[in-house]
Amino acid sequence: MIYNRIYLTIFSIIVLAGACQRSQPIDEEQQKPAVPSIFSTDNLVAWCVVPFDKLDRSPKERAVMLRDLGFTKFAYDWRDQHLPTFPEEVEALRENNVELTSVWWWIDGQGENLLNTSNQQLLNYLDSLNLSCDIWMSFDERFFDGMDDSEKLEAAIETITALHQLASSVGARLQLYNHGAWFGDPRNQVRIIEESGLSDVGMVYNFHHAHQQIDQFPELLEVMLPYLNTVNINGMKAAGPMILTVGQGEFEEEMLRTLAASDFNGNIGIIGHLENEDVKLVLDRNIKGLQKIASNF
Repeated sequence: MIYNRIYLTIFSIIVLAGACQRSQPIDEEQQKPAVPSIFSTDNLVAWCVVPFDKLDRSPKERAVMLRDLGFTKFAYDWRDQHLPTFPEEVEALRENNVELTSVWWWIDGQGENLLNTSNQQLLNYLDSLNLSCDIWMSFDERFFDGMDDSEKLEAAIETITALHQLASSVGARLQLYNHGAWFGDPRNQVRIIEESGLSDVGMVYNFHHAHQQIDQFPELLEVMLPYLNTVNINGMKAAGPMILTVGQGEFEEEMLRTLAASDFNGNIGIIGHLENEDVKLVLDRNIKGLQKIASNF
């Protein structure tokens, strides 16, 4: 009898313990799937910031703003009036633990030299400040005026080969940036890379310059993937507007889902491409829009 009571007591304890475990509330946060790592805060790069700030922040103010928003990466867009303070920009970013990942070249082909004075000045800064970063570059569509497809390809290969040599001379890496027209078609950029033999040249894909490619995005992504360095995101409606907060469009969620399901492991760009607003508010809205979408994946 004593043994029976002992067994019954032990059995009761086990049953009660199991019941208690089953009755414990489920931690909903633990049950949520992890947000894809490409959308994590430390993988976001701020872009279209410097010329698109109604408050016209100084380099120091801008670096603090980026830090406060959680950015650890920054791509430098600029206009001629911003270049004189580029060394201050670099120092302020370092002080706030924000990495300068990229700078910008716009090639219009209107002068005698391959690089205009401002682009050359930026290259000189990369050299003198011993910066190793990417150079995002694109062409003014007038660069290819009067050319057929084969002539455009030949001109692009010749020019990008020369730009690649200049970038490499200061330890920079060239990234082709879609900005509309012929050069804005990723398939043409891939042709340029493959036919030039420049295996270390990459690509930057911009949602806000790709409204006409929304339906083709899965196929284009497959073509771009071996070279794709950064994807700059935007709210996407087929009829525009060109710039829209992430999460307010019709197609960006599916495009981001496609991206998350692929082997892409580059950066995600958050753009502040509105001139009539405080760029901090624009960036913050886009971060929150991305977070909301990514939480559904």
